[in-house]
Amino acid sequence: MENPEKLLDLLSQDARLTPAQLAAMTGASEQEVTEAIRTFEKNSTILGYKTVIDWDKTAKESVTALIEVKITPQKGMGFDEIARQIYSHHQVESVYLMSGGFDLTVIIKDRSMREVARFVSEQLAPMENVLSTGTHFILKKYKDYGVEFDPSDNDKREVMIAW
Repeated sequence: MENPEKLLDLLSQDARLTPAQLAAMTGASEQEVTEAIRTFEKNSTILGYKTVIDWDKTAKESVTALIEVKITPQKGMGFDEIARQIYSHHQVESVYLMSGGFDLTVIIKDRSMREVARFVSEQLAPMENVLSTGTHFILKKYKDYGVEFDPSDNDKREVMIAW
């Protein structure tokens, strides 16, 4: 396949595109597209397919938090082993190594703020190499994974002008 990055970019925007559609968009044959996808899945370039859901439009109650974590890296292992220990918890959706004032960003989802607080105080903060944490609760999503959340839902509050 001549331009595999274009194929990956298209799939990252919409994983529902068929091999025929992808072939037309990339100039490759359906067979080339199918083989490329199979190769990407086999060599772990494609790690999975995800549907973006606006959970606010469902009855499911949940809260998402972004947690800043300062850690002491382990000798010979750096941040990797600590990150593995953190992402092994089912609540953890993402873990990122960061530059700047803290080391890791941990994004978790749980049923309530109380559950998030319990996770931070009982699981995350007591870890041997964790120096400190800072928890931020996500109040509203405007855009996630490149998808806008309810862009037509404009602010309905009235503007008050003081004279």
